[in-house]
Amino acid sequence: MKSMVLCLGLAMMAADAFGQVKLAIINTQKALLETAEIKKAQTDLETKYKPRQEALQKLAAELQDIQGRLSAGAGKLTPQVESDLQTQGQRKQRDYQRLSEDLQQEVERDRQEILARAGQRMQEVIKKLSEEKGYDVVVDVTNTIYFKPALDISADATTAYDKAHPAQ
Repeated sequence: MKSMVLCLGLAMMAADAFGQVKLAIINTQKALLETAEIKKAQTDLETKYKPRQEALQKLAAELQDIQGRLSAGAGKLTPQVESDLQTQGQRKQRDYQRLSEDLQQEVERDRQEILARAGQRMQEVIKKLSEEKGYDVVVDVTNTIYFKPALDISADATTAYDKAHPAQ
């Protein structure tokens, strides 16, 4: 944070010496998440993983059924039936845990790949937009305590991104 303040201070001193510095603020995360490509990728991920999500829901329902049968039959079930139900429940619980972890890891891996690719593209778009608009410095809002809303170019960046990289 101190280095950011120091850099901005140096930029302002340079502005006094060499003329006006044109500054812009961007919420990179917001600009990126608002792109058509990211919105489409989110929908695609939901579609891709929906069958596995439904399989997990089915397993969860089966587990509840087994637990309900064990609870309702407490004292009424034969030891063999109770043992079989407990074994089934343990197996389904283990399957559920594995499927859930695998699904979570795959979704996260896909998300990271998508965001990394789109993030790189967004950086290129911001650089091009900055050159076109004549900005000397572009600062992400996460490092900014206060700024005038007129300095925010997040919407411009999203529009430029969508134009440069239309969702397919």
